[in-house]
Amino acid sequence: MSQLEPIAWIANAGANFTRDVGVVPPPPRGHWGHPEQLALPLADRGLQLADGLFETLLVEEGEPWLLASHLGRWQSSAALLGMAPPPGAQFLRPAIAEAVRRSGIRQGALRLNWSRGSGGRGLDLPTAPEPQPVHRFWLQLSGCEPAFGAITTIISRQERRNADSLLSRCKSFAYGGPIQARREARVAGADEALLLSTTGELCCGSAANLVVRRSGAWWTPPASSGCLPGVMRQQALASGLVREASLSRADLLSSDGALLINSLGCRALRCCEGQPLPPVPAAAAIWRSLLR
Repeated sequence: MSQLEPIAWIANAGANFTRDVGVVPPPPRGHWGHPEQLALPLADRGLQLADGLFETLLVEEGEPWLLASHLGRWQSSAALLGMAPPPGAQFLRPAIAEAVRRSGIRQGALRLNWSRGSGGRGLDLPTAPEPQPVHRFWLQLSGCEPAFGAITTIISRQERRNADSLLSRCKSFAYGGPIQARREARVAGADEALLLSTTGELCCGSAANLVVRRSGAWWTPPASSGCLPGVMRQQALASGLVREASLSRADLLSSDGALLINSLGCRALRCCEGQPLPPVPAAAAIWRSLLR
């Protein structure tokens, strides 16, 4: 396998993902290979029904950034959706280190996947005393550089974030809406689409949180809008750099600049629906400060 080829690992079915604190786990067991070579069972609910969760982390110098924050959201999301607890840091760190060693990728994007696994037919989960689904874990590490280039945007007319849905609070496999919003943007000649909430306010991008500068301060839509509680968004709120407020289309278009931010980059909005927005020359520096 060449240095820049992505690598994936699927854990053995029924693997024990929990570890006692302070106990060094044994080398992870499972199947390693190129992502196009490995496979999931066709009965997997993540494959059939998008019934699963994932996290995407930045890897630099072979180390995953903000791992604890990502795993905290992963764990709380699994509990919210009635899933078994996904693997913790004691289990994952050796697997991540092995992915870096095997691939040679020291700068990239790491995706951690947690499916409800195989079990039952249709939407309903098996009920006792029927066997319960065995959750399934896999990861993928791909070469990737953080993105900081300015982008053009539209506001989607087709897709909205559901402010009342449990799935809006989680990074789930169900990305059909964002995919269609991104398609809509590309057809319109833009790079990205902003999504409104079902409440009517601005919410987020297709795969990033929105922050807008107004009156000398940075603002981001509240969690009640249905925006994903992004890890970098939480870093910005915890640092005091950003505060929550409802934002409208007019707020954005009259702003002093806006950013779309996630774990893999920070993109200034060059324009929205053809209207230029003020540049944000410090986008990369803002993002780097939040990593620390």
